[in-house]
Amino acid sequence: MSIRISADEKHPSASIEIPLAKPLPDYDLEQLEQPTPRDVDAVLVSQGFRDLVDDARGVLMDLLAHPPHVANAQEGSALDFTSQAAPHLELTQLTGAICPGDDNVYRPGLWIVVRDPHAQPKTALCHSTQLRLAAIAKEFVKRLDLA
Repeated sequence: MSIRISADEKHPSASIEIPLAKPLPDYDLEQLEQPTPRDVDAVLVSQGFRDLVDDARGVLMDLLAHPPHVANAQEGSALDFTSQAAPHLELTQLTGAICPGDDNVYRPGLWIVVRDPHAQPKTALCHSTQLRLAAIAKEFVKRLDLA
């Protein structure tokens, strides 16, 4: 699974794109690879995908409030991000995405946008926050068993 995280250069926010890599029978999402983006649209409006988004929101809100510890962070490696003192990231968008894959195949995925409301406007997320965001995304995929 390829998680794509793109930090905005001039805003304290980042987007995360997570293509669904395997069937999710609990959500009736069996056939993920589709030949056209239009075919993915049918998956994104299905009840199973809406249920996945609802569950994903709960998991993501928990991870944003209680992020995993970043063990190998160069900046702030002495900081404990599991405490209440960790800067809070804010969820600004969670929706479905059409993710292009290899060999002209498209997959449904999740599109997440978060921002740091405490950061200076018109500045990028700091390196330690980007590392924390990557750890959150990895744990998110693990908890939802997306990979």
